[in-house]
Amino acid sequence: MSRLLYRLGRAAASRPWRFIALWLTLVAAMAGLAGVAGGAPHDDYTLAGTGSQQATDLLRERFPALSGADARVVVHARSGTVDRARLAAAAGELRKLPHVGEVSPARPSPDGATALMTVQYSVPVTDLAPRETLDLLRSATRSLDAAGYQVEFGGQVPENVTAPGGVAEAIGIVAALIILFLAFGSLVAAGLPLAVALTGLGVGVSGITLVAAFTDVATTAPTLATMVGLGVGIDYALFILTRHREGLAAGLGVPEAAGRAIATAGLSVIFAGFTVLLALCGLVLSGIPVFMTMGFTTGLVVAATVLSAVTLLPAVLGLAGRRVLRRRDRADGATITVESPRVRRWAGHVGRHPWPWLLAASALMLTLAAPALGMRTWPSDASSEPTSNTVRQAYDLVADAYGPGANGTLLVTVDLRKTDQAVLAGLWDRLARTDGVTAVAPAQLSPHRDAAVIMVTPEYGPQDERVTGLVDRIRADALPPGAEITGLTAIYVDLSRMLADRLWPVIGVVVATSFVMLMIVFRSLLAPLKAAVMNLLSIGAAYGVLTAVFQWGWGTDLLGLPHSVPVSSFILLLMFAVLFGVSMDYEVFLLSRVREEWLLHGDARGSVTTGLAATGRVISSAALIMVAVFLGFAADPGLVVKQMGVGLAVAVALDASVVRLVLVPATMALLGRANWWLPGPLARVLPAIDPHGGAGPAAAAEREPEPSRA
Repeated sequence: MSRLLYRLGRAAASRPWRFIALWLTLVAAMAGLAGVAGGAPHDDYTLAGTGSQQATDLLRERFPALSGADARVVVHARSGTVDRARLAAAAGELRKLPHVGEVSPARPSPDGATALMTVQYSVPVTDLAPRETLDLLRSATRSLDAAGYQVEFGGQVPENVTAPGGVAEAIGIVAALIILFLAFGSLVAAGLPLAVALTGLGVGVSGITLVAAFTDVATTAPTLATMVGLGVGIDYALFILTRHREGLAAGLGVPEAAGRAIATAGLSVIFAGFTVLLALCGLVLSGIPVFMTMGFTTGLVVAATVLSAVTLLPAVLGLAGRRVLRRRDRADGATITVESPRVRRWAGHVGRHPWPWLLAASALMLTLAAPALGMRTWPSDASSEPTSNTVRQAYDLVADAYGPGANGTLLVTVDLRKTDQAVLAGLWDRLARTDGVTAVAPAQLSPHRDAAVIMVTPEYGPQDERVTGLVDRIRADALPPGAEITGLTAIYVDLSRMLADRLWPVIGVVVATSFVMLMIVFRSLLAPLKAAVMNLLSIGAAYGVLTAVFQWGWGTDLLGLPHSVPVSSFILLLMFAVLFGVSMDYEVFLLSRVREEWLLHGDARGSVTTGLAATGRVISSAALIMVAVFLGFAADPGLVVKQMGVGLAVAVALDASVVRLVLVPATMALLGRANWWLPGPLARVLPAIDPHGGAGPAAAAEREPEPSRA
């Protein structure tokens, strides 16, 4: 494969405009198709096999007017009471909106200062354009706003409106450009990784828009894909560019240096990208559509960035020539110091004293991971939004006027084909007597009188830890056969449990597949095992920091959150899949160089020192870029994206510092030649794949003559 990549890289550098034109055509075509035939993201929280899903299915079958999306219109008089005639007029306007099945009569608060209207749509939220639908709600209630009332919106439709993007991406791009310029001292060299990464990102994001036209794509999926794609895309281009500069410094021509860079670092990029894709594929095992879409959309962007790194980058390198070097390094005979003397001295020191450093670093990582033992996971809701957001203001108004439980009402459905109508009265009494219930509405019968639904108002809000126990008590003590419970709170209970149940199978499959791939690539048993353990340490530490920052509230003010919040249920699976793949990236790049030195010299400890010295600077630069990109997304208003940004930044920082600079050299020094041990039977069965293009860096290049230059 390295021979093919060598030819590809040299051909692209020799004929740059052909490859650049192909990529420009691809970008334009994908953007055009996305604009014409693309779709909008929607969340699909179908939880097959759960009680809440059974109740939701019954609502869709027997109560079509209650089965679609909902929106809550909260009207508040800053002084006095809300005029009922104005409310009735606004309700009439709301009923005229597209897909509105019914609008509940305005429900005034005890003091009359607040009124609540529920707009029930006849279609699910996935069939609506939330932002446009919210604009229509605003238009229909403009008369209330003109009368001086505060009008806020909550419910499924407003909560599915995604905030405009761009700020987080801009922060990451600017930070990456600064870091690259400081690392390379050349504006051309700094700009190339960004340009290549953004090109691949553009193709991938356009692909997500096209996918959204055919299936439901989670609302956070494009942001997550952009976050990961931007980080890994810049890193992939950076590793190839660094190897290309080494070739130029060694006196190679531009096409030759590009060919060798793609044959060596480019092959590592392909394996690293494939590792990320394997980790993301683990999300399919969650069985939850919203997670599955996050996995394959992020994988789509990662694949596009890998493709741009190994095909577009050598083309622009050929176009840039020797301008990727500093001005003082362009002269013949100039040398570029790739190896870091400081890292070499440090790696040698750790290698001579492995046990103290291994124990100290392990203790640090375990200490950081300790808070995760008390982590509480729960999906984010409107109470976690900034106070400037309309859904947060609607949430607060409802909680103040009707009690916190009014923001998380439960719906008990009864299939009267499976039970008698006489049980309804007894059910109502049992629900009313259940500890934690403040109000129970009269049963509402379906049009064919073959089903009933009862609205239950809890005593506490959706994020309260006691709400899970309430749902369990209702299911265990109150519900007769044929009855189930749904509503957003019940769905959250089932979702959290499903994610907890699926976490370990996902972890097992991702770790196992990554282990097998690394075993094939590096022909070793202990190297991939060590990599898996180190990655799990990084992820555990990131979980612990997330718990302290968000659940304990250590960083809520800094991150613009109104109060401490649980770690989002989405985070555990998402962060594991993304982090395991990203951490394996650095492992692949480092071990590729270490194994290259091992094959050349056969010195187990020396190969670790030399490999770390050669890659330490570029891995640190790459990690710093990725941390900057991820921290930029910590400014995103969405809680899931914010927590992902913080968690990924912490994990990458720890991985590039504590893991790569301490744990890896310490463990590899202790293992010695055993790092590359592979049992004979496995060695005969496994395919021979060399991640650095041959026994040495020049092996792939010597297969082809240098093309003549005019």
